[in-house]
Amino acid sequence: MTDFNRSKLPDSVRSNGATPNPWWANAVVYQIYPRSFQDSNGDGIGDLKGITSRLDYLADLGVDVLWLSPVYRSPQDDNGYDISDYQDIDPLFGTLEDMDELLDEAHKRGLRIVMDLVVNHTSDEHAWFQASRDKDDPHADWYWWRPAKPGHEPGTPGAEPNQWGSYFGGSAWEYDPKRGEYYFHQFSKKQPDLNWENPEVRKAVYKMMNWWMDRGIDGFRMDVITLISKKVDKNGRLPGEEGSEIADLPVGEEGYSNPNPFCADGPRQDEFLAEMRHEVFDGREGFLTVGEAPGITPARNEHITDPENGELDMLFLFEHLDADCEDNTKWKPTKLELPKLKEILNGQQNAVSKAGWASLFFDNHDQPRIVSRWGDDSTKETRKASAKALALLLHMHRGTPYIYEGEELGMTNAHFTELDQYRDLESLNAYRQRVSETGVQDSESMMHGIAERSRDNARTPMQWDGSKYAGFTAPDAATEPWISVNPNHVEINAAAQCDDPESVHAFYKQLIDLRHRNPVVAAGDFRLLDASDRQVYSFVRALSSKDGQVAKRLLVMVNVSGEIARIPSETAALLPLDVDESHIVITTHDSAHTKLSLTKRELAPWEGVAIEL
Repeated sequence: MTDFNRSKLPDSVRSNGATPNPWWANAVVYQIYPRSFQDSNGDGIGDLKGITSRLDYLADLGVDVLWLSPVYRSPQDDNGYDISDYQDIDPLFGTLEDMDELLDEAHKRGLRIVMDLVVNHTSDEHAWFQASRDKDDPHADWYWWRPAKPGHEPGTPGAEPNQWGSYFGGSAWEYDPKRGEYYFHQFSKKQPDLNWENPEVRKAVYKMMNWWMDRGIDGFRMDVITLISKKVDKNGRLPGEEGSEIADLPVGEEGYSNPNPFCADGPRQDEFLAEMRHEVFDGREGFLTVGEAPGITPARNEHITDPENGELDMLFLFEHLDADCEDNTKWKPTKLELPKLKEILNGQQNAVSKAGWASLFFDNHDQPRIVSRWGDDSTKETRKASAKALALLLHMHRGTPYIYEGEELGMTNAHFTELDQYRDLESLNAYRQRVSETGVQDSESMMHGIAERSRDNARTPMQWDGSKYAGFTAPDAATEPWISVNPNHVEINAAAQCDDPESVHAFYKQLIDLRHRNPVVAAGDFRLLDASDRQVYSFVRALSSKDGQVAKRLLVMVNVSGEIARIPSETAALLPLDVDESHIVITTHDSAHTKLSLTKRELAPWEGVAIEL
């Protein structure tokens, strides 16, 4: 495979602590949600042949890695994150031959393919789970089965083994009449958790992973991988279970307790990840492993991503995406306080300053569109400006940037207004539980929360052009897209931006190219400035020579607001009195405009710039 898009980061520059530097040290990853990316056969659902048809667009953008959300065989209860067969492609997306073709064509273009790995849970239609419903089957202990609470009739309210709630609403326990017991599911009731305490489970998972690696994929993005180790007492009982030595947490407003403190980053997490590394990746080269990491602190991120510990290459941390939620409740969005975001991201950067690595992202398939969330999508001008500003802010940090499909176009939230417009299981279940069943949130407030935070905001079809279905499927297709196309696709689309040097798309190409060729951007140290300023997010990136002398420095300044901002004191003290346009590395505006702004010691609304010091 060729790496035609970029030069490698020289080993004289330290990245994650490994020697030589990993190939991904100055790479950029692009996430594809296959269901919504490109429909090739007119059935309203994106597919593998559709992705293959768009590889030239992705190669031209300059990204290095494509991460595919799940395309395995699945009942699609949670859009493919409920897998019934890990070693087959769901007919919605194509065939194994289509997958082989995608791999081959991507590799020809220097693009690597990373697949989503969902092994905290399977579908309840997976053969493993169906076999486990028989207590005498060898698979009987492959999932978290428990009897009803003593003194209660199995299957009746209150008979659940403990009071844990599911992240998708309702109890985290589902009764199975065939087995006569309950099984644990942190997400949908059709997504039973695998029991990683059982070594046979782990062997089966590693065997499957090796099968895919041998087929030619380039690694895995691992879904909620930090939830695989559960906390149990010395007798194997879960917290709150009858006779357990570990007490459960109090019940919350929705009527359930929170399992997360007992399931996230559990006692055997490091052991399981190191075992996976050994069983699947030892002896292989050119791969990437990234874990979705709910419940992981920056300090733990350093440990898990330190190459000395042999676990994962990088993790997705989520604290920064909880910064604008009232009482940490997703459905009660609040205005972002910039100093809070700075504090969180600064902590993540500092934790991996000596070893380990950071993932950089604002958007993904589970998050609303960042330009609608923290930017301003109310007009064409503010949408474009704020999309660029937020992109500059993120991509100038140290780590590996992740671009979610359409983010490079400034795609916005769906702006749905009716509940029946949504398809997302989480959103629909949350409305039912919070409004209809418990009344902890009124309908108007909840609909506002869903409009702001629903995962469907990220899942509307990719906006390729201004035609009827945005180029996602043919205008005369017999079947409409599985979810509505955003009406603003007439204005916001790839066809309108790819040849426009002032577009959001063009700006992303600049950011990607800058990371490829500038070692300061890829791996320079990070130092936050003016932490308490409420408008300007500024920091210094610095690269030292082997003798410890600072060789190159970049000053990054972003006005994260729609008002003119004064450059704060700590940042202004580093700013030369007269900035030459040649020192401007990248700017959201034109260089002459930015030079004038810096001369005035101010930034225009949503103006961002990086300059050489």
